[in-house]
Amino acid sequence: MRTDHWKAVRKIEKNSFFNQNIWIRTIQLLFIILCSVLIRAQSGPDFTILADKAFQKLYQNPDECISYSQSLLISDQNPEHRIVLQNIISQAYAMKGDYIQSVNIYSQNEDSEEKEDLSYFLQAAGDYNLADQYQNLDLFNQSQQIISGLLADRKLLKDDHSRMNVITAKLYQLQAINFGINRNYHEGLENLSKSDQHLNFSNRENGILRIENRIFRASFLMRQNKPEEARYLLESTIVLIEKSTENYFLQALAHENLARYYFLTEDYVTASEILEKGLSKIENLPYNSLKAKIYESLSKNYFALHDDEKYHEYNKLYTELRTRLDSSTKEGIRYIVKLVEINQSKNLEFRTQKELKKISIISSVFLIIITGLLLCFMILKSTRKDLKKQLDFFEKQRIQEKTKTGNLSKEVPSAHKATEKDPNKISKEKENEILQKLEEWEKEQRYLDKSMTLSMLSSQMGVNTKYLSEVINSSKGKNFNGYINELRINHIALLLRTDPAYLNYKVSYLAEYSGFSSHSAFTTVFRSVTGMSPNAYIQEISKSTAS
Repeated sequence: MRTDHWKAVRKIEKNSFFNQNIWIRTIQLLFIILCSVLIRAQSGPDFTILADKAFQKLYQNPDECISYSQSLLISDQNPEHRIVLQNIISQAYAMKGDYIQSVNIYSQNEDSEEKEDLSYFLQAAGDYNLADQYQNLDLFNQSQQIISGLLADRKLLKDDHSRMNVITAKLYQLQAINFGINRNYHEGLENLSKSDQHLNFSNRENGILRIENRIFRASFLMRQNKPEEARYLLESTIVLIEKSTENYFLQALAHENLARYYFLTEDYVTASEILEKGLSKIENLPYNSLKAKIYESLSKNYFALHDDEKYHEYNKLYTELRTRLDSSTKEGIRYIVKLVEINQSKNLEFRTQKELKKISIISSVFLIIITGLLLCFMILKSTRKDLKKQLDFFEKQRIQEKTKTGNLSKEVPSAHKATEKDPNKISKEKENEILQKLEEWEKEQRYLDKSMTLSMLSSQMGVNTKYLSEVINSSKGKNFNGYINELRINHIALLLRTDPAYLNYKVSYLAEYSGFSSHSAFTTVFRSVTGMSPNAYIQEISKSTAS
C-alpha cells in the first residue's frame, strides 16, 4: 500500500510541477552534500591521523605518547581503534622498561568477549601484542611460536587493509629479531625484507618501521662479518633520521649500533664518542632499556681505553639500571604467566574452537613458559657469575702486578675466621706447620708438575694425607684438585699478562706448560677460574698491550 501511494504522489508531481521540482530537488541535494562535508570536516581528524601521531610520539617521548594515547582512548569506543591505541601504550611502557605496566595494558584487551565474536583484525592485533610482550620479557621462543602461527595463516597475508598490513610488517619485524637472538641472521634478514614489502610511505608509522628495519638489518650484517656494509647502512640511516630531529629513540638506537662497528675495529675513542652522542639524544627521556645498552657499551669502551673514572661511572649506571630492569622483567614474567593461566591463553590460539584442543594447547604453552622462565634465570645467573669472575680475576691480577707477591690463590684461611674449632680436627700447631710447607711449595712452583697428586705432595711434605686434605679444604676453601688447578691457572694467566712472548703460544702448549693433561681440561678449568676462555683472555690482554 505504501508503495502504491508513493507512486501516485510522484505521478501527480510529474504532471503538475515537473520543471519546478527538478530544480528544487537539485538544490536540496547540493545542500545536503555540502552539509555532510561540513559536518565531517568539523567532526575532527580521521583516526588514522591520530594513531599515526601517537606512534610518532612513541619514538619522541614515551611519557607524552602514553598521555596522548590515553586521552584518545577516553573518547573513542571503537574496539579496533582501542586495541591499536592500547598496543602503542603497551609499547611505550616497554620502552621505559616498565614491563609490569606494559603487560597490564595488554591484559585489558582480555576483557573482550570470546575470540570467535571478535573481528579478524582484533584477533591478529591481540596476538601480535602478546608476541611483543614475550619478546620484551626475553621469552623469544614463545614469541616466535605465536608469530609463526599467525604468519602461516593465508588470511593474514591476503588482507589488504592498511592497518592489517602494518600488523603483518610488525610481525615479520618481531620474527626477524627472534631469529637474530638465535643467531639465525639469514632468516632474520629475509623477514626484514618481508616486513618492508608490507610497508609503504603513506604515513610516518610506515616510515619509522622502515628505518627500524634498516637498523636491525645493519646489526645482522655486522654479526655476519660484513662490518663495512653495516657501517654504510647505519651512516646513511643516521643522515635520514636526523632530517626529523624529534626521532630521538631511533637516533640513539642507530648511534648505539654504529658504535659496535668501531668497537669491533678497536677504535674505542670513536666508539665512545658515538655512544656519548647517542646517549645525549635520550639522556633526559625514559628510554631505560636502550639506555642500559648504551651504558654497558660505554663501560666496555672506557675499560678498553683504561679510563677508570668513566668506566666506573658508566658501569655503575648500567648495574643500577640493569638491576631495576631485571626486577621489572621478573615481575612481568610472573604477571604474564598468571594472566595466561587465568585467561586460558585465549590470545595464543584464536582459531581453536574446540574446548578440548584449547585445554591441550594451554597446558603446552604454560609448560613452555615455565621452561623458558627457568632457562632465562639460569642464563642470567650464569652470565652474571662469569662477569663477576672476570672482574674479580682481573682485579687480582692487577694487585699481583703491583705487590709482586707471586701468588694470587692465597686466601685468608677460613680457620682464622672461625670463632671455634672442632676438637676432633687437626691441631692449630699442625695446621700452621702444613700451611707453611704449602707456602714454600707454592713459591717453588712445584704445582706445575702434571703428575702431582695429593698422595705425592703429602709424601714430599712428610704429612699425613688426611691432614693435608683437611687443611687445604679448610684454608683454601676447595679440594686438592681445585686448589692446584687454580694455582696453575693463576700462574699461566700472570705470565700471559707480564710476558708478551706467551701470547704467541698455542693454547695446547700453555695447557701442557701449566701442568694440565689435556687442552680440554685446561680450557674448562681456565673458564671456571677466570670466567672466560683462554682465547678470550689472550685477546683481552693483547688489546690492552696494543693500546
